[in-house]
Amino acid sequence: MDTLALEAKSAKSDGAPAPAPSAKPRPKPPKKPKRIVYFEVEIVAAKTKEKLLLLDKVEPTATILDIKSMFHKSNPHWYAARQSLCLDPKGKPLRDEEILQELPVGTTATFYFKDLGAQIAWGTVFLIECIGPLVIYLLFYFRLPLIYAPKYEFTTSKHWVVHIACMCHTFHYAKRILETLFVHRFSHGTMPMRNIFKNCSYHWCFAAWMAYYINHPLYTPPYYGERQVKTALGIFLFCQLGNFSIHMSLRNIKQSGSKVKKIPYPTKNPFTWIFALVSCPNYTYEVGAWLGFTLMTQCVPVLFFTVVGFLQMTVWAKGKHRSYLKEFKEYPTLRSPILPFIL
Repeated sequence: MDTLALEAKSAKSDGAPAPAPSAKPRPKPPKKPKRIVYFEVEIVAAKTKEKLLLLDKVEPTATILDIKSMFHKSNPHWYAARQSLCLDPKGKPLRDEEILQELPVGTTATFYFKDLGAQIAWGTVFLIECIGPLVIYLLFYFRLPLIYAPKYEFTTSKHWVVHIACMCHTFHYAKRILETLFVHRFSHGTMPMRNIFKNCSYHWCFAAWMAYYINHPLYTPPYYGERQVKTALGIFLFCQLGNFSIHMSLRNIKQSGSKVKKIPYPTKNPFTWIFALVSCPNYTYEVGAWLGFTLMTQCVPVLFFTVVGFLQMTVWAKGKHRSYLKEFKEYPTLRSPILPFIL
């Protein structure tokens, strides 16, 4: 009986149809694109609180520079470099690269506008600042008419230090002009045009004051003579080479057109090793060069120019040092702004 039952079960299973293949899984429907939340941007005059422009449907990825460009289209006389946009009437200006959706604003954002005035490129400012002293000093060196007494017109000094001083002064400003044209990469594209008069007055007037006394027919050479001049010349040239090395090092770590900041470090060039102790060694070398020029000429106007320049560069160096500490958590704490371990 068991055998017959097994045969019947086997026959039944042999005649049964094969099971249907499993159905393929249905493809998932494509995801719906995320809904973009557009911003409404209102631009208000910081002083008068007057509404200047309302921008509707601004993309959240728009930068401050994009918003400035939109504002410029409706107000052609306010180009982007002339605009300052803030989140508060007395707040800090927003950077061009900041993104709208990353700012502490809602979908309706209000920016306060300030007119920075007519702008001029930094490169142009540097050229004007440097060409002036270069030309002015040479006018005194060649003793052109109406500068000294008529009998000294187009004469030359009998002191060889005067000629060395002229070559050093000319070299310094010629170097700065060439660096402006081929080396420097400016973080800020422009500056207010009104500032150029202040900057040029400082450089041009000091150049005339120094040149008048150094090239004067009654000029007295340094007290220690040739030894003092040669020592000072060595200091001047050493610092000029160091200053150029720092400028080249800063250029190499910054890509053209980029505003991304990086920490400068010492390289194989020995002149850059001072980066281990100083945040702005270009200013350190600049002050050293003018100290050498002061020692070489033993001239009071040069000393005044060196002291005033040192005070101004100290302010700049401290500001840049604070900026480094704020932006980079890993910034070397051993560094000082301009003078190692002192300032």
